[in-house]
Amino acid sequence: MTTTTTTGLGEAPALSPKDFNSGLKPIWCPGCGDFGVLSGLYRALSTIGRPPHEIAFISGIGCSSRIPGYTTAYGFNSVHGRALPIAQGVKLSNPDLLVIVAGGDGDGFSIGGGHVAHAVRRNTDLTYIVMDNQVYGLTKGQLSPTAPKGLKTITSPFGSLEDPINPLLYVLAYGAGFVAQSTPADMPGMTSILEEAIRYPGFAFVNIQSPCVTFGQEEQQVRAQKTHMKPLASLGHDPSDLQKALELAGHYGTELYTGVFYRNPEPPLSYDRLIRLRQDEMAKQARPRAQILDAYLQK
Repeated sequence: MTTTTTTGLGEAPALSPKDFNSGLKPIWCPGCGDFGVLSGLYRALSTIGRPPHEIAFISGIGCSSRIPGYTTAYGFNSVHGRALPIAQGVKLSNPDLLVIVAGGDGDGFSIGGGHVAHAVRRNTDLTYIVMDNQVYGLTKGQLSPTAPKGLKTITSPFGSLEDPINPLLYVLAYGAGFVAQSTPADMPGMTSILEEAIRYPGFAFVNIQSPCVTFGQEEQQVRAQKTHMKPLASLGHDPSDLQKALELAGHYGTELYTGVFYRNPEPPLSYDRLIRLRQDEMAKQARPRAQILDAYLQK
């Protein structure tokens, strides 16, 4: 029996995770955390209920940026680090689209780092999902911006000399209205967070600790994550408390906190909604061309 959901257009068949699966086989390494992220997205989108043709995935370059091709939604695999400005353009040109941005820590916080602040301050209604594995997995495991100090890789044989970027503090300090972190080690929790982020009416950031099985550290693999992750809900954290969110985010790299760090209880009007309101108002005030021409000729 086919279930249905009621929409503004009447009865429509309920969606399942399979409706978002393109059937293209992912080429990630077996055991990669990105498999879990993709599965979580399928589940979250089926719950939200928007059909694939109303969704657009925008990505940069990297292992995680292959995600658009594995979905039945619209997709655009952009150049390295430029997913966010392209996604903003897509959303502003068609505010009715649900826009999701997917990328890695290198794509988002190295070459693309300068775009994050402006996406946050414009508060465009899109969801930015970063699959954080602390290395450049696609290009053989070099240091990434979030790589911990001391990490030995092919580009740092004596260990990284630099402190890592803290992506959670980064976006919180710029004023993001929704900031969360999860891991494929907690599929139900990650799916719930993805759904909540996508529903948030503004810029939403989700950092997912998605381990690289080929070049990643042993303590960052899914089995290890299960033993030391700490759900924020179990700590009684109030996501509306920005100061506490900043304090907890400061433990990035030493504690694996999962859940929503911050959710603005009164999110400002998102930029694309403001554009749509302006367009609607201009349409109401617009006069037919013939009337404008007649008024000019009468003068």
